[in-house]
Amino acid sequence: MNLGDRNQRFGIYWLTFGYTVALHVLDEAGHDFLSVYNPNATAIRRALPLLPVPVFTFSQWIGGLLCGLTIWLALAPAAFRGLKWLRRLAIPVAIVAGIGNGLAHIMSSIYYWRFMPGVYSAALILLSGIVLLRTAIEKEPGVAVEGDRAARARSVTV
Repeated sequence: MNLGDRNQRFGIYWLTFGYTVALHVLDEAGHDFLSVYNPNATAIRRALPLLPVPVFTFSQWIGGLLCGLTIWLALAPAAFRGLKWLRRLAIPVAIVAGIGNGLAHIMSSIYYWRFMPGVYSAALILLSGIVLLRTAIEKEPGVAVEGDRAARARSVTV
């Protein structure tokens, strides 16, 4: 399946990741995520007072996520142009919000022997994070990295 050039693919996966995060937020909200998160955040704050783990009301939590998703989706036209700074931004977001978040939901469900809030969409966000990360770090075709140039220069001179 041809999804266009590397910028087109990056834009498609940028949008896909945003929509997958939106679906994941709906999954968490529909299964009362904050009833699990807030007690754990409070316990972590008690055990490690220097670690600033936030505790949220539903309005704060959903409002922050909506703002973040709005900004993410508003940047989609720039993602289709393949801007370098967006590719750099996508790397930590894909690792933390996609891969780490998806794995955390899946692993906590295995650990606690029950479906944790957000686990139904965790595989989708994990996959979406992996694909976004892969396209964000994809090199331009025909652009050699420094090590390749040095190796080619040595082979020409020998």
